[in-house]
Amino acid sequence: MSADQSRYIPRICYEIFVRSFCDSNGDGIGDLNGITSRLDYLADLGIEALWLTPIHPSPTYHKYDVIDYYAIEPEFGTMDDFRRLLAEAHARNIHIFLDLIINHTSTLHPWFTEARKGSENAYRPFYWWMSPAQIEALGISERETSDDSQVVYPWHENPQDTEKYYGLFFKGMPDLNYHSEQLRGEIEKIVRFWLTEIGVDGFRLDAARHIYPEWEKEQTLDFWKFFSGVVQKAKPDAFTVAEVWAENEEVAPYYKYLDATFHFDLSFMLQRIVIQERDELLIEQLLESYALFARYNPLFIDAIMLTNHDQDRIGSVVGNNKNKIKLAASILLTLPGQPYIYYGEEIGMLGTKPDPYIREPFLWTECNENNENTTWINATFTTTRTVSPLSVQSADPESVFSHYRKLIRLRKTEPALAQILAPNLHRVCLHDDQLLAYFRPHVDKSLLIIHNLCSSPKKLVLPNDKADFLNVVFSTDPVHSGKLSTMQLAPFSSLILSLFPKLQG
Repeated sequence: MSADQSRYIPRICYEIFVRSFCDSNGDGIGDLNGITSRLDYLADLGIEALWLTPIHPSPTYHKYDVIDYYAIEPEFGTMDDFRRLLAEAHARNIHIFLDLIINHTSTLHPWFTEARKGSENAYRPFYWWMSPAQIEALGISERETSDDSQVVYPWHENPQDTEKYYGLFFKGMPDLNYHSEQLRGEIEKIVRFWLTEIGVDGFRLDAARHIYPEWEKEQTLDFWKFFSGVVQKAKPDAFTVAEVWAENEEVAPYYKYLDATFHFDLSFMLQRIVIQERDELLIEQLLESYALFARYNPLFIDAIMLTNHDQDRIGSVVGNNKNKIKLAASILLTLPGQPYIYYGEEIGMLGTKPDPYIREPFLWTECNENNENTTWINATFTTTRTVSPLSVQSADPESVFSHYRKLIRLRKTEPALAQILAPNLHRVCLHDDQLLAYFRPHVDKSLLIIHNLCSSPKKLVLPNDKADFLNVVFSTDPVHSGKLSTMQLAPFSSLILSLFPKLQG
């Protein structure tokens, strides 16, 4: 983790589930060349970094069980295709973060195919093995389910073996055992390969809280200290963002060694607020989390999102209500932090679990033949009957896409919104829990942000110290433009105000 405030930190990030994004060769599967072909679209949208879900060879559609850390999944392309994607992205000032899966491998990985041959095999220590008696003695044969794993019985049989292996997520995903110094050496080689030889810009770190199993979880942070040192040595400005799917108290210590972590508590708060149409002390809770994170690293980066590839899509969470979809985006993109947009959120894609249906094909056009729409799955939620494709939305100034595009541009041009380090945020009380208001101070231009969370118009009564914030910077209520003249805000609308230039400061 770098403490250099001058380093480049992407302000707007975008998660791509590679299989579903864009098909370049007509086989129905999204691929690397498809992403390359859409870089101009992403650059125009305002994206500055791409998080690619796993691109390594794997037996599953999602690729979260790796067979070879040094290769590209043939369905997605070749290493030359990836090098081209990286070069073209860099030419547009877009960074590439790879999903690095080092909590576990596939059972088909050569390490495990060797390890399962017997207790004397050189690769046996790369994984967790115990006899049934040892498992029972430690009381670890069962576990409570968690948000990131529904597995209750994590120990799995290896035929003709007196020991079982540990796989937290699935029997086809055996957990790696970092007590092995040889394994740590292999991980160091993998990190150096992608950062220095290939030139990626960083990693999204999967299942970061599960590097050691629950009975040794106190050692997980020590591993990330080791990992951070490896990254710093290989490429000091590389970026790390971790999946620590837990409450803030557990998340905070990871900031000692990693640049950013995803803010799951915020994600679910935002969803509840938009569903319930009332605030639940969002700003107060955010400020508490900032104070907690800063205890471990004053330069923490809050990776914020509405949803990701493991969560029901925000469009479905709010019942495909376009006004609420826009409102959720307005709140996310006016809060401090580093936003991550899940592919298709910008067109209002839908989806609820099971997982394949929250990872459906991006809708580029209405026609499904001879174009770039992927067809690897028959979409159930995001179809042309429920969601307008990008080709339609891009020409509609009132579309979800146009809303995202405007907000992203605003976030990148307004200094108060663009700030990532040392979050600038203050609560503003409007004495109405169906109004969410907050202040983003900045030496050049401070902003007052107000959201009407409900389906009825709301009267606005600005506090005395914000009474001069009458210049309309942005509004989704068409009544407001230029100067705030009527003290009312339309349902599900957002308003961003500043001082007029002559009054600023």
